[in-house]
Amino acid sequence: MQRVFVLSNAKKPLMPCNPARARRLLKRGKAKVFRRIPFTILLTERKNGETQKLELKFDPGSKTTGIAIVSHGKQISKCIWAANLEHRGNSVRNALESKRASRRSRRGRKTRYRKPRFLNRIRPKGWLAPSLMSRVNNVNTWRNRIQSWCPVTSLTMELVKFDTQKMQNAEISGVEYQQGELSGYEVREYLLEKFGRKCVYCDAKDIPLEIEHVIPKSKGGSDRVSNLTIACNKCNQKKNNKPVEEFLKDKPNVLNRLSTQLKSSLKDTAAVNSTIFKTLEVLKSDGLKVSCSTGSRTKYNRIKQDYPKAHWVDAACVSESGENIFISKKHKPLLIKAMGRGSRQMCRVDKYGFPRTTAKKQKMVKGFQTGDIVLANVPSGKKKGVYQGRVAVRTSGSFNIKTNDTTVQGIGYRYCKLIQRTDGYLYN
Repeated sequence: MQRVFVLSNAKKPLMPCNPARARRLLKRGKAKVFRRIPFTILLTERKNGETQKLELKFDPGSKTTGIAIVSHGKQISKCIWAANLEHRGNSVRNALESKRASRRSRRGRKTRYRKPRFLNRIRPKGWLAPSLMSRVNNVNTWRNRIQSWCPVTSLTMELVKFDTQKMQNAEISGVEYQQGELSGYEVREYLLEKFGRKCVYCDAKDIPLEIEHVIPKSKGGSDRVSNLTIACNKCNQKKNNKPVEEFLKDKPNVLNRLSTQLKSSLKDTAAVNSTIFKTLEVLKSDGLKVSCSTGSRTKYNRIKQDYPKAHWVDAACVSESGENIFISKKHKPLLIKAMGRGSRQMCRVDKYGFPRTTAKKQKMVKGFQTGDIVLANVPSGKKKGVYQGRVAVRTSGSFNIKTNDTTVQGIGYRYCKLIQRTDGYLYN
């Protein structure tokens, strides 16, 4: 069961407590709610208290990072709080690609002359793409938040760097390993040799062949060699941007053959490799002791204790301290999804890049902002009832509230009571 974070009356983090104890403190008036998600209480009288050794653990991933807080008592180590943090790297990348498309279309139109910028925009040392840096920032944000709510004494993270060549060919070694799979080959020549100099879809030979993306770039495909094949112009045009499964649904044998020739995508692996050491650097920035462990040790600890595969479970099992740890079968982690803190785009544009909406208005309306968690009590009328959820504000003061079940429209701001400000994350 998840523990409740506890703060002193000076907002100093104390030892997390059981939910039942938190309810008793709230009922007796000795505490008040400081934050709803994750649930945190503020003691009204107590200033200090004894604490145990608490270890904050991370299992970094491309799409989801596991977080766990482990209490090391005198007799047993126990996972007292856990969460799965879902990143938004793909959303950041798509937003940047849309921005780039609009910018390039503006440059190509017959508009007034614009002087070119000076070519002095140099990337600093340690620069990462925004879609990758968002993963690092998410981990850093929750490290800082948890440390402000909980007396963490040490940090631990799984430090794993994947060998992408070994993942594609386990037997690669020597000079072949040093030079890579395309040493001495051009991409086109490599693909011609790989697929027998014939179209992979219709087996046509002795005709001009074109490089074709198995997963279309419009569907998230990359230019990596493992996503490229050779096809004739007719098949290439016919496939267009269809997924290969849809295009070859009437040719299962061809699909099976192509699937065996292709290699798995290493996009997620590359993201982990790019961010892992930057994440470690950020965790070490505040001077707290940080230790690292391998992925094989995490897997060994989890299998030895017969725990299911999950990101937060892996986080709890990281390093030697995860070799003997108690995780309750009823423990349900907090699911955190990064949503961003609003768009910086001033107005929406049409497919040609021209503005189609007015300039962005202020974020705050009547003291509320889109994404805030509110409680609305409507005493009468068609919308009579009590609603709790995230609000979408309008300048008219008539808001929408998204509950767990549905979205209620047209709730007046006078009936809304703020529960928690939006912080860029969605919880479940």
